[in-house]
Amino acid sequence: MRWFAPKTRQDIWDETVEGPLGDIEAAERIRAICDAAASSAAGLACSDKRGSERYERAAKVAMEIAMKISDGLMRDDAVHRIVNLCMRANDLKTAQILFRAIHAAWIRETVQRDHPTLAQ
Repeated sequence: MRWFAPKTRQDIWDETVEGPLGDIEAAERIRAICDAAASSAAGLACSDKRGSERYERAAKVAMEIAMKISDGLMRDDAVHRIVNLCMRANDLKTAQILFRAIHAAWIRETVQRDHPTLAQ
């Protein structure tokens, strides 16, 4: 009786992608992943294990997608979004590593302004 079975919620980062993504589609997907995972990342302050697992999966998938973006500015913007997600989750180590991967000066300045602890 599948009617009464608990339904598992599938997150956007768990969905399969048909075919390769272009740069614009990849950036849109990263934006959607970061927006969807923001609540899990914010819940990490309460040390919620399920929220932590959701955040880690979301960040991992977003990073994998970002590595495949060929346009430098789009990739830097996508990494900026992932850094914001990491900072919401208090994952300073990952955020610092990703911050160093941003090449565009104006995006680096924006990240430094938003998160001054990364500049240290």
